[in-house]
Amino acid sequence: MIEKLIEVEKRFDEVSALVCDAEVVSDLERYTKLMRELKHLTPVVEKFREYKKAEKTYEESKAMLDEGGLDADFADMVREEFETSKEDVERINEELKILLLPRDPNDDKNVIIEIRGGAGGEESALFAGVLFRMYSMYAQTKGFKTEVINANETGLGGYKEISFSVEGDGAYSRFKFESGVHRVQRVPETESQGRIHTSTTTVAVLPEAEEVDFEINPKDLQIDTFRSSGAGGQHINKTSSAIRITHLPTGTVVECQDERSQHKNKEKAMKVLRSRLYDAEKAKHDAEIAGERKSQVGTGDRSERIRTYNYPQGRVSDHRIGLTLYKLEQFLNGDMDEMIDALITADTAEKLKSSEIE
Repeated sequence: MIEKLIEVEKRFDEVSALVCDAEVVSDLERYTKLMRELKHLTPVVEKFREYKKAEKTYEESKAMLDEGGLDADFADMVREEFETSKEDVERINEELKILLLPRDPNDDKNVIIEIRGGAGGEESALFAGVLFRMYSMYAQTKGFKTEVINANETGLGGYKEISFSVEGDGAYSRFKFESGVHRVQRVPETESQGRIHTSTTTVAVLPEAEEVDFEINPKDLQIDTFRSSGAGGQHINKTSSAIRITHLPTGTVVECQDERSQHKNKEKAMKVLRSRLYDAEKAKHDAEIAGERKSQVGTGDRSERIRTYNYPQGRVSDHRIGLTLYKLEQFLNGDMDEMIDALITADTAEKLKSSEIE
């Protein structure tokens, strides 16, 4: 581990010098890339330097105690310093192990979130709307920007499906554990008997793929235009601005009818298509690496029931980590950090365990 940390520190010094070079600063793309690298290297190097300082104190105090001949008061002070620095070395060593875990290359990316109504009909569609609002409010607290890509509304204000983008540094790292089946238990407004109904909504979180991440052959695409349909909007059913793109090799179909402009709809649909195909490749790759390691938090399996929202009890429970929070209203209003932080911690612990096994 120390050898790896020495290499990281060396690279940190190289990058620090490069970002001060006038030629590099004038090349915006290279400068941005290096600044991003520096951002990830900095906490590791700071922690390594803290480790080296603690280790030096530990070795010096140990040498003095081994040598002996100290008066009683000074010996007590050195012994205390020895114990403190020993604890520091052990603590920082564990922190460095976490910092050195391989980063998810998608963590800094923007995301595309797709929410679809599942079992439960109109109630499921209404809850899809609740989740869309929840994610939008959470994104706002993080300073992220959201934009609807496509929405298929129902008469009562829910969504059969809705897809939207979340843009901001680290968006994927905060949303990636939301993929899966979300179950809601509540009394629907249409229920006269006051009975609790259970319905489900499916969420897919896709890291936004750039053209460099995933190249699509134009010959593999079938592009159709059609008239927009849905609630509201004066342009509805007047122009064929809506776009449907079919990726022929995989049969993946993406529609976008949110914009008045056919060009903008095509641009958004291509963004979703690229991200879906990239995510499918990523899932295949992750499955090969994970093998039989089913306990990992971030499986992203969309058929997996990950969370239950129970309105009568005012609770939200995540089944992957066994965490229940009794603050459903705040959670649905975007107060999600406690849950997301717990999921990240559990995933980190799982990765640490796996790296020790390997």
